[in-house]
Amino acid sequence: MKFLYPPSEYLRPWKLFSLALGIALLVLGSIHMPAPDWDIPISFIMAGLTYLTAPCSLRVLLERRWRQLPLAAASTWFAVDGCYAIYWHFVDPAALAFMRAANAPASLSLYGMCAVIWLYRGSLAQLSDQVRASLAFGQRR
Repeated sequence: MKFLYPPSEYLRPWKLFSLALGIALLVLGSIHMPAPDWDIPISFIMAGLTYLTAPCSLRVLLERRWRQLPLAAASTWFAVDGCYAIYWHFVDPAALAFMRAANAPASLSLYGMCAVIWLYRGSLAQLSDQVRASLAFGQRR
């Protein structure tokens, strides 16, 4: 069963840059907009799991690989809520009880946006070429 992307996809500079930018924004948010359940370690944990699983989970849906749907759903849940619940259970159970219901929708939304951003398999130059070719094809009709 092939679920994760080949290592080359995870090492693309544009994807790593966007991951680093996202983590930087999460860290800045945890510093400047304090919340009981938003700290630096969970920002790294959730971002890393999202990077590894979000595009794969979305691809399972888009390619209708129904046999892999349970794994995609479990990966999504773990990246969005499971790791969060485990982390806060040990760090501050009161914060978990207070914030878990609010965290899930926000984290799932970010997970979906990241899945769309990181779904493309290829370089930015290849993406640009494909977009240009598609636009040119659409103008000839």
